[in-house]
Amino acid sequence: MKYGFLSAHGYDPGPSQRPYLAGAISGLLATIPAIAVLMAFGSLAVESEILGLSRAVTLAVGCVVMSAAGAAYARFFGRAANAVRGGWLFGMSFGFALWAAGGVLVLPLLSGGRAAAGEAALGLAMSLIAWGLATGILVPFVHRPLHENIEKASKRTSVGPDAAAAKQQTIREQRQGKRP
Repeated sequence: MKYGFLSAHGYDPGPSQRPYLAGAISGLLATIPAIAVLMAFGSLAVESEILGLSRAVTLAVGCVVMSAAGAAYARFFGRAANAVRGGWLFGMSFGFALWAAGGVLVLPLLSGGRAAAGEAALGLAMSLIAWGLATGILVPFVHRPLHENIEKASKRTSVGPDAAAAKQQTIREQRQGKRP
């Protein structure tokens, strides 16, 4: 839940900052260490068996889901997702929440009550925490090059003064004496 005072003080990133894209790219890149953890613990094979999918399909679906989770991470944490010093902690906590929601609740619901146990369960938990750690570390560095510069953004009609005067005469037109 977002509180109004957070929005008033700059909690929300603007549309020219592309936070969802940064989160989605970071989430996708963070699947690499998560997959390594899944394979090391044998969790990928167990998860594939539980879902009734091949390993390749499980990986493909997992990449899409984790990319969406990265966008959700960026949305949930807002500008705090860009914290270079604290991003790792935000990411790990988000990964833990994903494990609690996905690995403990959703996976058994989708599979008729079957869930990973033992080392496979530990691997699933560790992979999501590793994913969160990697996502939290990556978001600030992936996000920076995606920012739109102010000159380019001010020329778009979806932001800036032109957005407010889209149906009316723009400020530039008023200054130049043009009529609508």
